Amino acid sequence: MFNALKTWVLALRLRTLPLAVSGITVGGALAIPSGDFDAAIFALALLTAVFLQILSNLSNDLGDARSGVDKERVGEARAVQSGRISAAQMLRGIYVAGGLALVSGIALLALAYQKIGLTPIVIFLIIGLLCIAAAVGYTCGKRPYGYRGLGDISVFIFFGLVAVGGTRILFGHSELAHVVAPAIAVGLLSVAVLNLNNMRDSATDRKAGKTTVALWLGQRGAIVYHIALIITALAALSLHVLLVGQPWQMLLLVGLPLLGRNIFAVAKHTESQQLDPQMKILSLGTLLTAVGFAVGTVIACS
Repeated sequence: MFNALKTWVLALRLRTLPLAVSGITVGGALAIPSGDFDAAIFALALLTAVFLQILSNLSNDLGDARSGVDKERVGEARAVQSGRISAAQMLRGIYVAGGLALVSGIALLALAYQKIGLTPIVIFLIIGLLCIAAAVGYTCGKRPYGYRGLGDISVFIFFGLVAVGGTRILFGHSELAHVVAPAIAVGLLSVAVLNLNNMRDSATDRKAGKTTVALWLGQRGAIVYHIALIITALAALSLHVLLVGQPWQMLLLVGLPLLGRNIFAVAKHTESQQLDPQMKILSLGTLLTAVGFAVGTVIACS
């Protein structure tokens, strides 16, 4: 019983969940200055994002096992590929995660209805269904888009623009001009995590015929791309702080030590075994940046 539970916990890939939380945290923080923040909407948005991330992780485990990408992977062994969870069991887990994401998302929209009205709710329902489809379709299905180099743009859209911008809009009365830079920043940091994952898996991806931006760019190009993503994200957030005039938001720099550590490690080490631990560091650095930004916003508005 305990071993089975441990296996499912590993399959959830908890170290990826900070990314799901980061976008919602920044989106929620952007609603504080105008007085639109709603704790219940924020909580449901967080819950929905986490369920969607879990859905993506489980689908990725199953999809990569079916394609053979995980046969020689570096890092934690995947549940289906290792045989610890059968494909049928994982499929049931995917249905459960998808169902929870759907229920949580509908509850979120029902709560936000009075704030934003019917038409935006319908649009958000469509976006939510697209999020579920994107989470599953990344590595599952006949033509998984994650194997065709489209993962980076998808992550940027859903973890950045949708997570930050969508969350802010759900609170009502949104000044979208103030959402753009933070949404871009979170999206870029999320893409950096994916790029790091793809750099680590380049050798096995190439053998399996999986195409990623990291493979397109080559080792040196992927490193430059990685560093540019992180620096541009920090620059975008700093620009936002400068434009809105809330210096306390620069508490976002609390994540800088981890982000800087990640940059230097990636620039110095290119071996897969050395890159794998950097996934957790970059994810936590992204979360700390988001939390620092949010705390700074609370202080500035108190």
